[in-house]
Amino acid sequence: MTPVERAVRDDWGRLLALLVAQYRRLDLAEDGLADAVEAAARTWPSLPGGSPGNPAAWLLTAARRRVVDRLRHESVAARTLPMLAVDATLTVDASRTMADDGSPVGLADERLRLVLLCAHPSLRPEAAAALTLRMVLGVPTEDLARLFLVRTSTMAARLTRARKSLAHGSFTVPTGRELGSRLGVVADVAYLAFTAGYAAGSGPDLLRADVSAEAIRLVRLTRSLLAGWPHPPDEHSLDALLALMLLQHSRRDARVENGRLVLLPDQDRTRWHRDEIAEGLALLEPLVHDPPAPYLLQALIAAEHAIAPRAADTAWARIVSRYDELLALGESPVVRLNRAVAVAEVDGPLAGLAALAPLAGRAGLGHRYDAVRAELLARAGLADEAVVAYTAALAVCGNETERAHLAHRRRQVGGEVGRDGVPG
Repeated sequence: MTPVERAVRDDWGRLLALLVAQYRRLDLAEDGLADAVEAAARTWPSLPGGSPGNPAAWLLTAARRRVVDRLRHESVAARTLPMLAVDATLTVDASRTMADDGSPVGLADERLRLVLLCAHPSLRPEAAAALTLRMVLGVPTEDLARLFLVRTSTMAARLTRARKSLAHGSFTVPTGRELGSRLGVVADVAYLAFTAGYAAGSGPDLLRADVSAEAIRLVRLTRSLLAGWPHPPDEHSLDALLALMLLQHSRRDARVENGRLVLLPDQDRTRWHRDEIAEGLALLEPLVHDPPAPYLLQALIAAEHAIAPRAADTAWARIVSRYDELLALGESPVVRLNRAVAVAEVDGPLAGLAALAPLAGRAGLGHRYDAVRAELLARAGLADEAVVAYTAALAVCGNETERAHLAHRRRQVGGEVGRDGVPG
């Protein structure tokens, strides 16, 4: 990682928050910081050690110069452009923060304001997720486009619309129920980004673990900012979410081998990241007696897989119970699909097929309904029906790695039925 890349990773959100606080315009702040990063990429390599003594202060100073230059050029238009509502004291503090003496840049609450602004309820979840990754973590627009499976120009337009919708917003930290509600949005957009990294809809990559790692970083950042807030809310959903992410992310290196999909029961568990599993389990320990909640229940399910030494040791009956608790909180085709897999492990493939039957024709499951049904039919010895179901799954699956797996299983089942595990 170059010094510029390291500075972007470590300081982008903090510097952008300072610029937003001072100039009250998202577009000016982001453009100014982006220009400063480009300038750093050109000039830092010629400096002793490859970077200035205080990279963050260098970028902040350069970004402010570019913002001031642009304001001079658009002085008339700027008077009529919408501005964010920013507390006067915060504006003054931000304008004074130069940090050219090597002292830290900015305060934690400014970044928290930025996180919560990007989670504004006026934004659609996909737009909020993209804007948060861009504004808080500095993920490039082209990378966001790949994440959300759209063209770069489409993502750029989406981000522009999102910024405009926040033009009259408030760069403040809400209180009470509003803060809890906004944190719920932060959790949802982070998990949306995380799952997108593990559910590539098309193309050759089954997973993009780097993007999922960025979503984990967002949750870590939000938790650390709340810890430094004078009156942090009693909010356990971020702890449960981080545990869930870590437990799922810990399996990344075992999910694909030699370009081929490896299903959960067949994964080499020695390749799971045990340090992340330990951290996830430690986060869950004080939450196990909390009231049922979606992220908590999903994390407890992931924990059952994590603690099983072998696939055969998995406590599937407990997993079925957790899925029942999830369904009690709200209907979900995805939860029902996963529950059917667990039921098959407990009571056999025919029971799994019976649990799966109500999902026939339900939207939003893509190829996964037919893929799970095909596997259960194969296990039940109904090879001809399984081949038909695999063919149906292949017809709507866009990911190359998953298509290769489905085609392999169709060929295998068409000849001799073998147990390759279930999707997981």
